[in-house]
Amino acid sequence: MSWIEIIYVMIAVFFLTRLCFLKKEIKRATRQLHLLNKDVTAKKIDVSYVDQDMEKLAKEINEQIDLTWEAQAEKKRTENELKQAISNMSHDIRTPMTSILGYIQLLDGEDLSEEKKREYTQIVRKCALRLKALLDDFFELSIIESSDYALSIEKIVLNDLLLESLVGFYEEFNKRHIEPSIQIPENQISIMADPSAVKRVIENLLTNAIRYSSGGVTIHLEKAATSARLTIRNPACQLSQEDLIFIFDRFYKADQPRTDKGTGLGLSIAKSLMLKMNGNLTAEKKGHELFMICEWKLAGKAFK
Repeated sequence: MSWIEIIYVMIAVFFLTRLCFLKKEIKRATRQLHLLNKDVTAKKIDVSYVDQDMEKLAKEINEQIDLTWEAQAEKKRTENELKQAISNMSHDIRTPMTSILGYIQLLDGEDLSEEKKREYTQIVRKCALRLKALLDDFFELSIIESSDYALSIEKIVLNDLLLESLVGFYEEFNKRHIEPSIQIPENQISIMADPSAVKRVIENLLTNAIRYSSGGVTIHLEKAATSARLTIRNPACQLSQEDLIFIFDRFYKADQPRTDKGTGLGLSIAKSLMLKMNGNLTAEKKGHELFMICEWKLAGKAFK
């Protein structure tokens, strides 16, 4: 056998050996994927045969496995949130509904005085209004969080919109004997946002501050380098650091057991609207005070 024939044989043996190892590695990877898909193991794909193409393939498969796991975790989280939201909504609907039905039965009593009838009628009206507010907020939140919910982004003067909103809360502040500290700069602060959405966010944050404040309320508007920052703070001694983690969740109320102060959806609506406007809404606890911080990008600027 000539040396050329020997070289050809060696080359053929090399490629056959390589093909054999590659086929063996493919079978091994297939077994690993099978076990992973059957939930027998959670181990990702690894390769024992040193081959650049096989290593790249294993890397791509493992990245796809990571994405699948992330999607499954997100799906599970969403399902749990939905179950919790339904449970909370059922609880909140059942409470006023039970009260309404109970007092209606009492109103059917023949020996009821006119004074008691008026008292029970007022309670029924109050429960019905709470039920309506809950359904309205839940319906609004479901619309806001839908993918096709559109906002009308335009240039607005935040100073004017904030003052307009504050005027509408004069009676609420007065009724609760709260004299708010208002700090609004004279220079105009223009932002790119939806006017009605911004007003809704401010109203929800003010409502939350008034309802749960154990003292005064401070409203501070300022202009940063690329953003307008609105801070609404109020004493909240009952609020813990753990509450901050869930404060924007649907139906969450820090003052458990649940009260009839609100629907528990106001902050969720505010958070969703801020996200739709590409803004930020965060909550911080400093000492005994709760800080709600809104940020919108300035007109002609972008967040750093």
